Amino acid sequence: MALPGEHGAYGRELLRSLELARIAGTEVVRLRNGDLTVEMKPGDEPVTVADRRASELIVEGLTSAFPEDALISEELPAAIETLAGRRVWLVDPIDGTKDFIRGGDGFAVMIGLSVDGVPTLGVVHQPTIDRTFFVTPDGGAHVLDRGELRPLRVSTVAAAAEARLVASASHRTADIDRVKTELGIADEINVGSVGVKLCLIASGVRDLYVNPSAKTKAWDTCAPEAILAAAGGRLSDLFGRPITYRTELAHRRGLVASNGFLHAEVTGKLGPLFAQLA
Repeated sequence: MALPGEHGAYGRELLRSLELARIAGTEVVRLRNGDLTVEMKPGDEPVTVADRRASELIVEGLTSAFPEDALISEELPAAIETLAGRRVWLVDPIDGTKDFIRGGDGFAVMIGLSVDGVPTLGVVHQPTIDRTFFVTPDGGAHVLDRGELRPLRVSTVAAAAEARLVASASHRTADIDRVKTELGIADEINVGSVGVKLCLIASGVRDLYVNPSAKTKAWDTCAPEAILAAAGGRLSDLFGRPITYRTELAHRRGLVASNGFLHAEVTGKLGPLFAQLA
């Protein structure tokens, strides 16, 4: 099957990323079905041998194919200076590790490429359900779902109170209840992976994601932001400011992802609610 963008300017990068995401995805599922040892990283975040093995596979594959590019993986020490490179790969070997450990489907292998600080190419692969979201600048945003290829487009819901919220399955706090009350939202589902959340908005299945915490990193958002933006959506901090990929690894002012139509209303109402993060 020919994929949109595979013959374009980033076609080689797309095909390699898709291949590596699938290889890593197959490997992490195999390891999960065995004896999966769980350790804790700083910040009380879990990590497994599967996270590290997927990181090794992806990093080795990207470094071999694109030796001149900079690369940051969640499972490797990272220097903020690396972000200053013109082309920077941002890899999250297993986004949604807690869901992965529990045996759920709400995790993903994510590979993103930032060019001049802008998320440009992205692959978000869910191995257990054979669903892969991807984007290139000249191919647009698509999902390959069990062999069926579909373009992605956000919804047209324009009122925050009508938004279908997607929130964290593992890190949900009382702040989300404050968000729902402030915006008048009743509809909520919970998913582990940040990337999958953004891709559900890109698909038009959900309309809004709000994360008031300061725990997400550049590798959590690069690939899915590229996909969301190409589908017509938007990602920012809680105050409506763009996410910066040249100078910050950590998103310390929270996240808001939406179909774009809701964004101004949501950030206008939530900014005062979380003024301490500004």
